[in-house]
Amino acid sequence: MASVAAGTEAAPSVVPRKRRFMERRSWIALLIFLPPSLILFTVFVVLPMIDAATFSFFNWNGYGPITDFVGFKNYDDVLTHRNFGTAVRNSLIVVAVSLLIQLPLAMWCAIALSERSVNINVLRTIFFLPFMLAEVAAGLIWKFVYDGNYGLLPIIGDTIGVEMPFVLADKFWVIPAIMLVITWKYFGFHMMIFIAGLQSIPSEVVEAARLDGVKKWQIVRHIKIPMIRSAMVISVFFAITGALQLFDIIIPLTNGGPSHTSHTIVTFLYQFGILRMKLGFGGAVSVLLFIACVVVALAYRRVLFRVEQT
Repeated sequence: MASVAAGTEAAPSVVPRKRRFMERRSWIALLIFLPPSLILFTVFVVLPMIDAATFSFFNWNGYGPITDFVGFKNYDDVLTHRNFGTAVRNSLIVVAVSLLIQLPLAMWCAIALSERSVNINVLRTIFFLPFMLAEVAAGLIWKFVYDGNYGLLPIIGDTIGVEMPFVLADKFWVIPAIMLVITWKYFGFHMMIFIAGLQSIPSEVVEAARLDGVKKWQIVRHIKIPMIRSAMVISVFFAITGALQLFDIIIPLTNGGPSHTSHTIVTFLYQFGILRMKLGFGGAVSVLLFIACVVVALAYRRVLFRVEQT
């Protein structure tokens, strides 16, 4: 008994090894790859944001020293500008069209094209091609389509015996024409996000529902759509933030016309800030847009987490 006890006491106690936060190799990779990314992000994102915020408090045309401090006058000029309300309204219209028309259309196409076959892959590619096209090129293409003299639209009107309006020169038709281009351009992107989510659903779940006699529309409503919620969350976020930053399509398509009725917030900044050499005014617009995007992102995140908790 004594020898057993002595042997037990002599046995060294096992001390658990302290777990490191990161392995040495991970630190090496981090130190190699992180500094270039931080430098690029700082130079091309952080510093321009700081400069824009600084310009917004000065009356500056882009040349010479920045000395004419005007306080919040640029912000007051932006908020009281006669075309700023139109730009905000158009941006909100783009958000509404993206959420109520573009995303449902993308969801419908994704559900119809979620199966795997050669013909379906061809259709997916056709629907995704507009997104691969550059925004400026898309705007120029649709400008020729809408051209009231030589475009495709008046040719179709002559064929069916209907006189088509000059949509890009009409204050009533210009916004619906732009919304059509935006829907055509971006719904393929959201469709591919939804298809990726649908293809991640286990086939056993859908097959079990079919064996239980569940109808197709019930499978879509109660199984497929709830199971791709994460894809829908990402798609909605991209749609909202992209609508608030819309610029590249508007400039070649209408340049904000007619009579500044088709401006978005970013094209308003470009037209009345940069082109007119009022960088303080443009800086104020950019700060307001940045605040709006941050508020939307934080509110979206808060609502999302609240829904997940419930």
